[in-house]
Amino acid sequence: MTLGATEASPPDGGLPAEHIAETAEAKQIEGRSLGQIAWARLRKDKIALISAIVIVLIILIAICAPLIVKISGFPPDQPNFKDSNGNDLLDSSLGGIPAGGLFGSGMSSEHWLGVEPQNGRDVFARLVYGARSSLLVALGGTVVAVVLGTVMGMVAGYFRGWVDALISRLMDILLSFPTLLFILALTPVIADRAQDTFGIPDNNTLRMGVLIFVLGFFGWAYLARIVRGQTLSIREREFIDAARSLGAGPGYVIFKQILPNLIPTLLVYSTLIIPTYITAEAALSFLGVGVKEPTSSWGRMISDASNWYEGNPLYLFFPGAMLFITVLAFNLLGDSVRDALDPRAGRS
Repeated sequence: MTLGATEASPPDGGLPAEHIAETAEAKQIEGRSLGQIAWARLRKDKIALISAIVIVLIILIAICAPLIVKISGFPPDQPNFKDSNGNDLLDSSLGGIPAGGLFGSGMSSEHWLGVEPQNGRDVFARLVYGARSSLLVALGGTVVAVVLGTVMGMVAGYFRGWVDALISRLMDILLSFPTLLFILALTPVIADRAQDTFGIPDNNTLRMGVLIFVLGFFGWAYLARIVRGQTLSIREREFIDAARSLGAGPGYVIFKQILPNLIPTLLVYSTLIIPTYITAEAALSFLGVGVKEPTSSWGRMISDASNWYEGNPLYLFFPGAMLFITVLAFNLLGDSVRDALDPRAGRS
């Protein structure tokens, strides 16, 4: 009887179905790296895939802006007062607003999103080139903040002592600054100083460089504090002790042993800080200390639209919608990356 019962018993030993499913899932991810597991989770996340597609499309639009504008036929800084048939695009009797077109904004087969009042510049071309300004400043500022924050945080967490105390006090000082007010005050000052001291003309290349530097300089302290805390934990692990016992110096341990373990944190932080810098660039351009005319920027377009939106809200809608979609896509992707890289995150 005992033998018969043994032969009749199920091959799983009577384990519940949930345990069997967990065991099968564990076998599927056995031997895979954290990056492979995170990628598998991201592929199952529809929100992450949609956000990534939107971000890639916006980046491609920014990269291919000259080609796209060439197809549309109107440069972003070119005034347009007449269409191809010689008809007036702007009504001078009404203060230079578009003379007709879809929704009264000059939208037509030639000007797909209409033209701006008073100067007739093509809205679509300026919207496409505005993506370049916003993404360039945001990505550049993110690179500066991540590099500074990572290096300073690892150095403070690894060496500790007076080095840690000095860097930590510097982080506390930077975190206590009202960042937006300092950026508003410093950006024109730095641009003027560079022009007077080094003879660099105050053009938009200089303005973008100053924005990238100031945003990155005031943004690295928060990441450095996170990196410092993780470095303090990582430096006490066995593989760090093994590297030291084999004669590895501080530089090798920091950049070859500690840094690879910080990559998930840096990825998550980068995807979350990029939309912050996009909105910061738009706010600074709106307030007049960002990029200057005639270079296009979403913030500059919103600032210009504030003079016309009562007559036609479409001028405010188009740059606002692009800004909203871009920031939302980066935020959703950042949340998904964070969940995918966290082993304790629930799986959908």
